[in-house]
Amino acid sequence: MGNVAVLGAGSWGTALAMVLCDNHHQVHLWTHNESQKEIMQTTGKNEKYLPEIQLPENLNIVTDLNHAIENVEAVVFVVPTKAIRETCKKVLPYIKNNMVLIHGSKGIEPHSHYRISEMMAEELEQVTYKGIVALSGPSHAEEVSLKHPTTVTAASDNEFAAQFTQDLFMNEYFRVYTSKDLVGVELGGSLKNIIALGAGISDGLGYGDNAKAALITRGLAEISRLATKLGANPLTFIGLSGVGDLIVTCTSIHSRNWRAGNLFGKGHKLDEVLAQMGMTVEGVRTTEAVNQLSKKLDVEMPITRGIYDVIFNEKSPKDVVDNLMNRDRTTEIEDIASILADRYSD
Repeated sequence: MGNVAVLGAGSWGTALAMVLCDNHHQVHLWTHNESQKEIMQTTGKNEKYLPEIQLPENLNIVTDLNHAIENVEAVVFVVPTKAIRETCKKVLPYIKNNMVLIHGSKGIEPHSHYRISEMMAEELEQVTYKGIVALSGPSHAEEVSLKHPTTVTAASDNEFAAQFTQDLFMNEYFRVYTSKDLVGVELGGSLKNIIALGAGISDGLGYGDNAKAALITRGLAEISRLATKLGANPLTFIGLSGVGDLIVTCTSIHSRNWRAGNLFGKGHKLDEVLAQMGMTVEGVRTTEAVNQLSKKLDVEMPITRGIYDVIFNEKSPKDVVDNLMNRDRTTEIEDIASILADRYSD
């Protein structure tokens, strides 16, 4: 039993806080929105994000960061990627050297091309802590809040921090594995949102299972190609943060990236899609960042670039798919073999 602060009262932050409450930790769920706090305290529900779910009675909902973080052993960041730096700046005065910092966010920052842990480390470089952990995997908040069986990965360069996170969250319905491949787990969790947009576009166009299976499979090749270039272990992508996260995000109506892609496939433009979604669609921002990064590193990512053209250049989704299907002939296995060869050439 320990004290934990969860920063961000969206669907995923709330679901993770519920897991921690079930594990008998003292949990402070922080929201910056006073009215959201009052509604959650009055109704016992997070009506905007998980309207059908009753919150645990032992969940403490706060808007005061000092109160949220005081005397905690772990701080769990579950805010949109664009809010990571701002949130780190706010918590900087309260971080202490005995704390483990965990994040459940998935995204890449445009222009810097930083992963979440890199952004956190940069903003918190003035203080000490025990380690940064990425908690990632195939996990819809809606299902976790219903206590459906879920498996995720706690990845960190710091073995103690990863195992601490595993112990903190793991229970009979929420299984946690550990990994040393922080780069691969973060990139897998982030880049799969791009492919989920593509899966939604394919479905929005009315294409069937053949097209979506091809897109997911070749999308995994793109993810692996870029991630290994950045130092990830290619074997990570046959695990929960690769294949697992791709399956759940590309095939479920719970996936906001799939839903956003579906709207693009039906002809809606970016502003219309974001307005209809009413919540953060991480894949949009990540598509921008990864399109930039793939050009910088000269990594071939035709699906990502096609999705970028649909979102930001308003190209016809059907024309983009046609262009992908009519690319020059190539082989499949040699592409995978080259990834492994680059990794293990030493």
